[in-house]
Amino acid sequence: CPTAADLRPANGTRVCAQLYADNSPYYDQCCAGDVLVVPPGSDAPYMPRGWSGRASSLVVGTRCELTVWSRKAKKGKSRRFGA
Repeated sequence: CPTAADLRPANGTRVCAQLYADNSPYYDQCCAGDVLVVPPGSDAPYMPRGWSGRASSLVVGTRCELTVWSRKAKKGKSRRFGA
């Protein structure tokens, strides 16, 4: 998986988090498959089409925090992730 400091694409645009679709029992293969990029200041009460219940790994960038909920529309239990 990339480190929190690595979440900066080649053009220099900042990325706050990346969610990955593929999972593996081997750490070096966890961050694979489709990637959902979360830009700074994003507020999405619903996961994009095809991502509900699919994210298996995530990396949160430095100076960012990602909050997720167990149910749609920001309902249910929440959990926060940081770098």
